[in-house]
Amino acid sequence: MTDNKTAEKTFDMSKYKFRETPKAVRVLFQVLKYVVLVFACLLVVIPLVVVLLGSLKTHEDFLSSGAFDLPAAIELENFKTAFIQGDVMRGLLNTAIILAFSCFGTIVTGTMTAFVVQRFNMVFTRLVKTIFLIAALLPNISMQVTVFQVVHMLGLYDTLAAPIILYIGTDIVSIYIFIQFLNNISVSLDESAILDGCSYPRVYWSIILPMLRPAIATVLVIKFVSIYNDFYTANLYMPSDGLEVVSTALYKFIGPYGSKWEIIFAGVIICIIPTLIIFLSMQKFIYSNLVSGSVKE
Repeated sequence: MTDNKTAEKTFDMSKYKFRETPKAVRVLFQVLKYVVLVFACLLVVIPLVVVLLGSLKTHEDFLSSGAFDLPAAIELENFKTAFIQGDVMRGLLNTAIILAFSCFGTIVTGTMTAFVVQRFNMVFTRLVKTIFLIAALLPNISMQVTVFQVVHMLGLYDTLAAPIILYIGTDIVSIYIFIQFLNNISVSLDESAILDGCSYPRVYWSIILPMLRPAIATVLVIKFVSIYNDFYTANLYMPSDGLEVVSTALYKFIGPYGSKWEIIFAGVIICIIPTLIIFLSMQKFIYSNLVSGSVKE
């Protein structure tokens, strides 16, 4: 009897008819979606096209032609001038050194910190999380006087070590990315490895670190772009000649090449190429299995 009464009270969805969205409205939403996407793409592509066309023009052609006019004659000498005489080559080399040490240090310290904070629920780790949260909320500009004094007292001012240490030590966002990804990796993997005789450093090195590859790829791209575009840190802590990075090398074009925008555009194109190569080579690691866990339910 109970089963019959339950069956009679069962909600029958077939009695109700839901109004379907009109086809005209669905078509309108599709059109608006693609219009917004095309507009966003144009905002990104149009400046790049203008810079590319300007970098291929001679000085006279640049002054007499419009922004979207094709060059009358392709001038590749602009790239040579920007690369050698404009110190873009030195800027790329210094930037590569800073990127290599900063990214390596961020991955090592970030993954280790995230592993300890996420896996060990102790008073110390909770305190560290609170400190990270407070540090993330504080504006960086409010601490620059103190940071500058510390860097100067350590003898790191006007050296490549100053931005490297700052980039490694202030990367709270990367630690949070690793922590969020570790939440999707089952703790049972750690426990099984420990029961088999693995130590915690071995668990980190053999299990956790390989499974963090998608998160590491994401952090590397974010770190690369932020360091590559950072002008403030390099200009403040490395003002001497010979310590230019990509951003400060382009900034110095305003002096000797202030009226020769075709050379400045050539330097911009040279600086864009490494970013495109890095992103295109690592995008598959970013888009694949970014939030996937290690154990399937």
